[in-house]
Amino acid sequence: MSTWDRIEGSGVIAVLVIDDAAHARPLAEALLAGGVEVMELTLRTDAALDALRVIRREVPDMLAGIGTVLTTEQVEQVREADGAFAVAPGCNPRVVRRARELDLPFAPGVATPSDVEAALELGCRQLKFFPAEPAGGMPYLKSMMAPYAHLGVKYVPLGGLNAQNMTDYLSHPAVPAVGGSWIAKRDLIQNADWAAITERAAEARRIIDDLRKQ
Repeated sequence: MSTWDRIEGSGVIAVLVIDDAAHARPLAEALLAGGVEVMELTLRTDAALDALRVIRREVPDMLAGIGTVLTTEQVEQVREADGAFAVAPGCNPRVVRRARELDLPFAPGVATPSDVEAALELGCRQLKFFPAEPAGGMPYLKSMMAPYAHLGVKYVPLGGLNAQNMTDYLSHPAVPAVGGSWIAKRDLIQNADWAAITERAAEARRIIDDLRKQ
């Protein structure tokens, strides 16, 4: 399966901040134990790329990518570290072009119709809707996506999502997956509370599986 097919199959991406690469393997294993097989390590700490390398090498069943990619140099670093994908909070043409040059699956961030059109101009069809809830949630996204529905654009919302509202988004066919920062919060990772992370991952997995049975 392609990277995007695997993300859609998962239905949720665990989005997280990791401070110590030593936590990478047990964290990935805790998420897998709960049924979440896609994770996004944000480039907000120096440990992110090292953690990515550990996961790609030692936990091959986890599809691990990088978030908060803001520069072309970071795109190159993600590719060098064997990242499965990368995402950004916004749509920087130079960053998107470099990702395409390196054949790195990349989703730029969008929050307005102008953002969507900029991303489409760059050849992107998988987009990150950010910040989802502060921007207006699913009602806003439905309005924004309407003019582009015939183009097959997909949106992965992130920002303010949780176990209570994730189905609002996943019920729409243009939303193949959601980003969940609540699944592996920074303090849980710092405290090595793998059981709590597995429990939250399992809750997200149950919600998605129940929705897809309907």
